[in-house]
Amino acid sequence: MRIGVNALYLIPGGVGGTETYLRCLVAAMEKAAAGHEILVFTNRETGALGARSLVQPVRAQVRPWRILYEQSALPFVLARHKADVLLNPGFTAPLAARIPQVTVFHDLQHMRHPEYFRWFDLPFWRLLLRASASRSTRLIAVSEATRQDLLHFYGRESMVIPHGVEEGFFAAAACREPADFLLYPSTTHPHKNHERLLRVFARLRREHPRLRLVLTGVQGFSEDRVRSAIRELQLEDAVERRGWIPRAELLELYRRALGFVYPSLFEGFGMPVLEALAAGVPAACSAIEPLRSLAAGHALLFDPCDEQSMLDALRRLLAGEAPRTGAEYARRFTWGRAAALTLEVLEDAYRRKSSS
Repeated sequence: MRIGVNALYLIPGGVGGTETYLRCLVAAMEKAAAGHEILVFTNRETGALGARSLVQPVRAQVRPWRILYEQSALPFVLARHKADVLLNPGFTAPLAARIPQVTVFHDLQHMRHPEYFRWFDLPFWRLLLRASASRSTRLIAVSEATRQDLLHFYGRESMVIPHGVEEGFFAAAACREPADFLLYPSTTHPHKNHERLLRVFARLRREHPRLRLVLTGVQGFSEDRVRSAIRELQLEDAVERRGWIPRAELLELYRRALGFVYPSLFEGFGMPVLEALAAGVPAACSAIEPLRSLAAGHALLFDPCDEQSMLDALRRLLAGEAPRTGAEYARRFTWGRAAALTLEVLEDAYRRKSSS
């Protein structure tokens, strides 16, 4: 079976966790895909990705042009290269493609929280994602919460395939050297709740004057507000901004973090939480689904809308009260398993087409 992977959406360093997902999944699928050929269709920004990349003449940073190319040209490219089935790891599918398709939904935030989106982006999300869900032969959800949303909003069942964890995080757990900072790796989007965390951190620092906060991740729609909050709270010397960083640098931060905090208001899966558990970092995160199911018993949970709740959790974390069972638990989540299950769904989609 010749498997196409639609990687046109990827902007290196610009799409957050879905980049990690795509790169790790493709690498694991290539190891597991005995008897199958994998063709990765990428854009100019990404270049080569995987063993067999086919770079297309389109730039993902110009979203309207990328969408137009995906919808109009990619179906012909797939036919020319005789792809048997297509995996869409980034929400959208080429609607005119005549082969079975499997589309991955990381969340349905645009349906749950449209207030977090720019008004001119919402029509794209609403129209194209619904059409992609309808057109695809099979759907993959990254968590039970996302599966429930796909069923509720689109009336489609899906297969839950959780993310995996890179081996480097477990290696970090074996050689930890905790320093004096809390780590929050996340895009500065509104739902990531940076401003509330900064207010809580300012209070916490009165009790722990040497404590620092390290923020990594892509600059998002709330970037200006986050910068303003740091200035207004006079935290310039206490908050370190790293932006989107190489994986090796991120691993080093996990290895040296005193603790990990994740105050997000909405998540599709919560990959950084799982990474923190794998790295053996004492963790505190929002008591929302799917984080509650993912981390319960292995991290401290708090109400992300309640500053006192967040502060109390971080106080407990610094007092050494966070569970220390995360690394062993995180071993259940592997990219090999994610790849094997994804290949099963692709094979099923291909069989359905062949038998129809």
